[in-house]
Amino acid sequence: MEQQQHIAQALEMLINNFNQYFPLNTKECEEVKRVFTPRIVKRKAYLLQEGEVCQHYYFVVSGCFKMFAIDADFKEHNLQFAIENDWVADFQSFYDKTPSKLYIEAVEPAIVLQIAHADLLYLYINYHKFDRNFRIIIERKFIDYQNRILQNISSTAEERYIAFQKQYPHLLNRLPNTQIASYLGITSEFLSKVRKKISSK
Repeated sequence: MEQQQHIAQALEMLINNFNQYFPLNTKECEEVKRVFTPRIVKRKAYLLQEGEVCQHYYFVVSGCFKMFAIDADFKEHNLQFAIENDWVADFQSFYDKTPSKLYIEAVEPAIVLQIAHADLLYLYINYHKFDRNFRIIIERKFIDYQNRILQNISSTAEERYIAFQKQYPHLLNRLPNTQIASYLGITSEFLSKVRKKISSK
């Protein structure tokens, strides 16, 4: 009974997320409850690993995930963090059905609602509101990535850290310095210097 209540709350959270854009009617809400399935993810467990095809699109109910790549020197490069009320997936792998070059790992114990590719296409075809909602979600992700690339090209480490503070204010105390530094493209030691400089102003 308690588990069913948690699932119902998670689905309501997802529906509220959709309702920010184009609100769903009763039938559309029922379809959401039918095609999205809950998944409990342990800390350090993977939703996706390099070489796998991304089979699902994930809505984060609770917890935190990092999406990252590993270079030839086995160094991690964090591309995205996803926390409550956010979405995470390797879009290229998910839509093209190609092996991923990325990893999606739980930084904390987490719960997600996941939807398979075929079910998402079903929603797109039969309920055009979902097509529009997901277009907005993907467009916002694209804008985030675009802004991040511009920051890496033209911003100092201090400016990138300030931008991170604004984008992920709730993550500053949830992530170790190593994860934040990886996202910013600097070392943990240099991040400590940046933080000290900002706090002294």
